[in-house]
Amino acid sequence: MPSARAAHLGMLVWAALVGLSFPVVGWLGELPPLSLTALRFAIACLGLAPLIRRVPGFWPGWRALPWFAAMGLCLAGFFGAMFWAAHHATALSMATLYVTVPLLAYAMGLGLGVERRSWRLPGILALGALGALGLALAEAVTGDGAWRLGRGEAVFFLGCLCSALYPVLSKRGLGAGRLPASAAVRTFWSLALGGALIGLAGLALEPVTRLTTMTWRDGLLIVYLGLCSSALTFWLMQRATAVLTPGAITAYGYLVPFVSMLLLFVEAPSRLGWAWLPGSALVLLAIALLRRHDAPAPRRTD
Repeated sequence: MPSARAAHLGMLVWAALVGLSFPVVGWLGELPPLSLTALRFAIACLGLAPLIRRVPGFWPGWRALPWFAAMGLCLAGFFGAMFWAAHHATALSMATLYVTVPLLAYAMGLGLGVERRSWRLPGILALGALGALGLALAEAVTGDGAWRLGRGEAVFFLGCLCSALYPVLSKRGLGAGRLPASAAVRTFWSLALGGALIGLAGLALEPVTRLTTMTWRDGLLIVYLGLCSSALTFWLMQRATAVLTPGAITAYGYLVPFVSMLLLFVEAPSRLGWAWLPGSALVLLAIALLRRHDAPAPRRTD
């Protein structure tokens, strides 16, 4: 089991990888999103296989399969929505919508008994959400200034609901003794079952033959997304689940629009301005308070 400090550091890496994935998805061609998600999950499982083949308890047992199926559906719902919305919404607007996930996860966690009722964590989450909204306002001020809720944003918000439920189910399953202790095993089976389910949906609903139009560049991007933005990010999340609550884990989503903002400045330095400062400061303050909130209490020496 990792320490709280190691879990927080891992989630910082998670935030960077997730923030980078939004523009990468936008670089892909118009490919069927469900089939593309299934392919991405399959690549992630292949990457995880060498890590778990010698882990005791690789086969989790039949009691765990319903949990993994539900977790897999959450992953499939999020990534399917992300692939589809990537061509109907901007990368920064998707990253900004993603900041609803921590508050959603906290509310779901309260309902399933894996979060404690308190004022500090919701306050930190609200502070981070306010900072993320500040980043969205800065995008409107420095960009075209158009605020709208289109189909792309609506579909992606449904994906955010799925994303919020994933760590809640993981924490609940661990607490109930239904899920294995290994983070790699939990990641592998949730991705495997999620990929199988979304693949079947893709066969039924999409023109799978369009995958033959994939270029070598698309292929490289899918391999990167499968290994780094699926296998690694969800392993980091599962690893943190052992010591952090769902609200604390998903709070690192507040750094995602911050990463997207930094990428935007690289692509368009002329958009750099003071409008981005308030939101950025609030997001960074929320993450600092979160780490302090989950820091272990000092030992008494008397």
